[in-house]
Formats: sequence, C-alpha cells, structure tokens
Amino acid sequence: MNNNLTSDDKVRVVFFASLREAIGTHSVEVYATNVAELFESLASLLGNDAVRALKVKNVRLAVNQELVAHDAEIKPGDEIAFLPPVTGG
Repeated sequence: MNNNLTSDDKVRVVFFASLREAIGTHSVEVYATNVAELFESLASLLGNDAVRALKVKNVRLAVNQELVAHDAEIKPGDEIAFLPPVTGG
C-alpha cells in the first residue's frame, strides 16, 4: 500500500440492518480501489467472519446509492453500502 495515502483516499463503508448488528458497527473507512481490495481491507479491520457475512449470495452492494455487481470499481470518496437480504410476506 502507498504510504502517501490520506484520509481523502478512503472509501466510506456502511452496513445496514442485520449486517450492522452482525458486524458490530454502522460504518468504517478503509482504503480500496476495487471490491476485492475492499474485502481485504475489511478483513484486516473487522475479521474474516465479518467478511463472510458480507459475501453471502443475497447481500447487495451499492456504490454511491446505486446497486452494483461485486466486481465494480470504486474510487476515493465513494460510499459503499452493504444491504442485507430483504424478506417479503
């Protein structure tokens, strides 16, 4: 990782509903330029169990409030949201 990175180079990651409860926090800031790097940073910060919870098939990913695929590019300043499965009735 580049040692010249600043807080402006981070992305903000937010967790909603049951994911927030499972992970134990509402949001974190990490360095990442793609989703694979994001998961690596989250594993270092939150642990592998947290990342496993985020990689569940029906967990949705949004970048700047738009749903995206898990191979999406991200850039500094982006907000990444993990959305838990929605149940209907």
